[in-house]
Amino acid sequence: MTFAEIVNKLNGIAWGPWMLILLVGTGVYLSARVGFIQFTKFGYAMKNTLGKLFQKQTAGGGEVTPFQALTTALAATVGTGNIAGVTGAIAVGGPGAVFWMWISALFGMVTKYSEVVLAVRYRERNAKGDWVGGPMYYIRNGLGKKWNWLAVAFSLLAALAAFGIGNMTQVNTIASTFNATIDAFGGNTGAKTIALFGQIVPISSIAVGFLVAVIVAMVLFGGIKRIGSVTEKLVPVMAAVYIVCSLVIVGKNFDAIGSIFAMIFKGAFSAEAALGGAFGITIMTTIQKGVGRGVFSNEAGLGSAPMAHAATSEKDPVKQGLYGIFEVFMDTIVICTLTALTLMCGINSGVDITWGQSAGTELIIASFATVFGAKTGSLIVAVGIGLFALSTILSWSLYGTRCCEFLLGHKAVPFYQTLFVVVIVIGATLELDLVWNIADTLNGFMAIPNLVALLGLSGVVIKLTKEHFEKEKIGL
Repeated sequence: MTFAEIVNKLNGIAWGPWMLILLVGTGVYLSARVGFIQFTKFGYAMKNTLGKLFQKQTAGGGEVTPFQALTTALAATVGTGNIAGVTGAIAVGGPGAVFWMWISALFGMVTKYSEVVLAVRYRERNAKGDWVGGPMYYIRNGLGKKWNWLAVAFSLLAALAAFGIGNMTQVNTIASTFNATIDAFGGNTGAKTIALFGQIVPISSIAVGFLVAVIVAMVLFGGIKRIGSVTEKLVPVMAAVYIVCSLVIVGKNFDAIGSIFAMIFKGAFSAEAALGGAFGITIMTTIQKGVGRGVFSNEAGLGSAPMAHAATSEKDPVKQGLYGIFEVFMDTIVICTLTALTLMCGINSGVDITWGQSAGTELIIASFATVFGAKTGSLIVAVGIGLFALSTILSWSLYGTRCCEFLLGHKAVPFYQTLFVVVIVIGATLELDLVWNIADTLNGFMAIPNLVALLGLSGVVIKLTKEHFEKEKIGL
């Protein structure tokens, strides 16, 4: 068995049915324990998150505002998975995959809520005076030092995964999308190339790599406050542009929306019923692709986002936890759904798709082209993916740094950050199928230590939640 085959086998375990059952099952269990607050307290959650986005917030030294913590976490979750990931899930699993994506998100809201609550509850100050937290800290400080090996395992997996899932694959997507856009406008990225790492690489890819590396270095070496300052401006803009453009397409195809939703609900239980023929898409494939892409997109249960939320100036763990509910809602229920509707509208307008076979950004570009034209459609997707991927790199640079610090101490951080920036340039120039699989596998296995901690500390989440809402009742 080759190394690539071993990685593929491990990837099948990391994102296989049993892992997805564990991820969603944890969300169901936690939801039941805290009274399904994603439904019963949804209005309260939106009022205290979305309703406060435009209020002035302040933060002291070594911390960021609750909104900056949210946007830093959203910067990581709202990435290429929201476009290419959703498109691929629908192509392989049929329209019904969207339904199962929603299901994973509805319960993932409480999983993310619980992660954030624990991150704030068990965080600590580092040598620089910054708030640091996340699964490694709530494992050690919550479960106890005898579980430190589990915290180390999480940190090691996340620190390594950051180079792939949050770095090389993201910048490679930016470079390839940029090159495709140049070609769409009549350029020729193959005209100027160079031999690098045994491959023929367009000069434009190297230029993209260096540009992204410079941007990330300027932000990353400025610390958590600079990352928060950048993401609070970048995330709303990138989300707004993509949402508005998607809504234009949905609006243009409004008459077809009813039949599209019918296909989604029918396809959740039978692809043949939704598509009117035998396409060989099984229910298991539909569920696995929907749930898998949903979890991959919003990262509920993986343990990444709590590392950003731990830096908040908010002292109440439950108040910051509400941002976890909003985060999953915005990422999957809003942005992923709009991608799905845009794709389905494109298919309704004649975009060709081969059901049951993998697909990527080419289908969503074609869908945008049905309304905006080929050049503008390609440009919109390129800008969207570019901003989404850049924001993901920024947030994962923080996650990797926090994990390195936990493992090796603060003195090792500059070396990790420098290596992270260098790897950006390399990632823009390589074929990354194997790297993607390795990173995707590490990303999936990160969930195991985190889920153990969530289940072990669920009593703490319940206690803090009850105390918070009891105080709310009596007006404290």
